Amino acid sequence: MIAGILNTFDKKFGIPLVAGHCDIPCKIYDPIVAQLACLSVLRFIDLIQVLSVKTQLTAAEYSQLSRLTREKEMHANKVKEEIRVIWGDYFKAPQLEQFPNTHWLVHEIMLTASACKQHIVRDKAEHLLSLVNAFADSFWRSKNLTTYTATCPYPPSEKVVYPRLSEQ
Repeated sequence: MIAGILNTFDKKFGIPLVAGHCDIPCKIYDPIVAQLACLSVLRFIDLIQVLSVKTQLTAAEYSQLSRLTREKEMHANKVKEEIRVIWGDYFKAPQLEQFPNTHWLVHEIMLTASACKQHIVRDKAEHLLSLVNAFADSFWRSKNLTTYTATCPYPPSEKVVYPRLSEQ
């Protein structure tokens, strides 16, 4: 009931909706969300390509194609969002001095994620994952952790950079 009253008040007076990651700051950052979103983009592209070789699609397959495309684009956008938050909130002068290519890397991630939204090309998604893995490596090394690469245990079975947490 209170939410309804507040929503009516907001609409009546034109108060815009705002959102933010965290203004406290919480100091809880982890690139795994972006890495998982990259893996999802790859998986969706793989599933779209399975449908694309069919000569004719059923109504259910057209519906599935639509959903896969939408999810691919949403997950590519999620990559951008997660990387932008870590880059903007976590990376400060000491980290940028330690990893001077960070701005270039983030820009490349943004461009490549946009390309993944626009196209259905697996090579672009693989490149996005490699860029996000490089970002993850820098992130974890800035916290004095080493990283290792392992193949994720689910489709699309790609290599992902993880922190070696046993060092703590």
